[in-house]
Amino acid sequence: MSVPMLKIGAVLSTMAMVTNWMSQTLPSLVGLNATSPDGNHQRIISALYPGPDEGWQVYSSASDPDGKCVCTVVAPAQNLCKRDPRSRQLRLLTEQVQNVSQSMEVMDLSTSRDLQYVRDTEPLLRGVDGHIHTYTTNPRRLTKKGLQELKGQMSQLRPLLSVIDQYRLDLQTLAVLRAEVLNLSIILTAIQEEVGAYDYEELQQRVLLLETRLHACMNKLGCGRLTGVSIPITVRASGSRFGCWMTDAMIPSSDSRVWSMDGYYKGRRVLEYRTMGDFTRGQNFVQHLLPHPWAGTGHVVYNGSLYYNKHQSNILVQYHFRSRNVVLQRSLSGAGYNNTFPYSWGGSSDIDLMADETGFWAVYTSIPNAGNILVSRLDPRSLDILQSWDTGFPKRSAGETFMICGTLYVTNSHLAGAKVHFAYHTNSSSYEYTDIPFHNQYSHISMMDYNPRERALYTWNNGHQVIYNVTLFHVIQSDG
Repeated sequence: MSVPMLKIGAVLSTMAMVTNWMSQTLPSLVGLNATSPDGNHQRIISALYPGPDEGWQVYSSASDPDGKCVCTVVAPAQNLCKRDPRSRQLRLLTEQVQNVSQSMEVMDLSTSRDLQYVRDTEPLLRGVDGHIHTYTTNPRRLTKKGLQELKGQMSQLRPLLSVIDQYRLDLQTLAVLRAEVLNLSIILTAIQEEVGAYDYEELQQRVLLLETRLHACMNKLGCGRLTGVSIPITVRASGSRFGCWMTDAMIPSSDSRVWSMDGYYKGRRVLEYRTMGDFTRGQNFVQHLLPHPWAGTGHVVYNGSLYYNKHQSNILVQYHFRSRNVVLQRSLSGAGYNNTFPYSWGGSSDIDLMADETGFWAVYTSIPNAGNILVSRLDPRSLDILQSWDTGFPKRSAGETFMICGTLYVTNSHLAGAKVHFAYHTNSSSYEYTDIPFHNQYSHISMMDYNPRERALYTWNNGHQVIYNVTLFHVIQSDG
């Protein structure tokens, strides 16, 4: 009896020491004291999904021949602290710690249950031990009835063998956990020594100050010209091959909701997620059932309302999310619909609605325009056309389009190898051919829209929701 009980005590003692070490030492090493799990998730989302707090970065400044200051500004800046490989390493280590903690909790419950069983069977075991001792010292006292009783007691003790076997497995698991914890301790200590060379709080304050100054610079600049598109960042994989997802494009706005609309043909279901984090996890959403089905994927959310093209018509519909009502319907005069003038991928993409820093737009075409892309600035309150431009670019040759700072950018394909091929500037009614490549990771883009709040491109790529950061170029000259 003494040997099994010693093993049980060793298991419980080791678990207590490991759990105590993990609860006290790891948080201080990782720097997660008083940090909630949700906070951790928000940091992960920030790393995957750069937000508006990234700011713009001043890359250079110089003086021109007249002595005037010339500044070059590119947006958005990369936040190096958030991209620090050590942050990712710490996040992965934290996940390993959580896995070890969960394993320890499971073992703790199992051990507590088995220990109670051992305690309950201890009197029976002592009785059997007494009987065996009696029969050993005086074999004549062993009767047939006594032998039957002894066999019955032994059969009741037989489950104890499986409990002991489980303890052996637990001891092996503990050995593995000990090795993992030791490895984590070594890595975390090394990271702590490396990080200790920097005053991260002071650096963070300096970063915040710089971001504030860069935001002020950005507000003065207002807009820039697209010069680059980043590598794709896959936020989520969900839905069918075609679809649309977005956040509110109005500036300014504190609305953090995300909307998703799967499919391009006769869809009516819109999913509304509370935050980007909820969208990536696929949780905390409500459903809106539109009274009229949509066509295409050229929808936009602007100032709390969804604007979309009504199925088999050139009618634009404004649906208000909070009231769950259609508040406006207006025909886009002369616009083609029902796959008359779609993008190169088809999908009833005749009418594409979008918003940028300068206004609310519709991209479409008509028969009088010979299928060339028309850009119209609309009044979002009435959906009246304020002004239109004929770009001269055939819409069927465009993979997708998006507006940035009043300029329409056109991609040459929706498939792999696509690039931003054409730009039309509404402020000067002029165009130019461009060569801005981007990585079409999943080879079939059915939606690409610019969000001026995030300064990023949202795309739906073959069942994947993807974003691209953009680089905007602007040169300003001051009088001083």
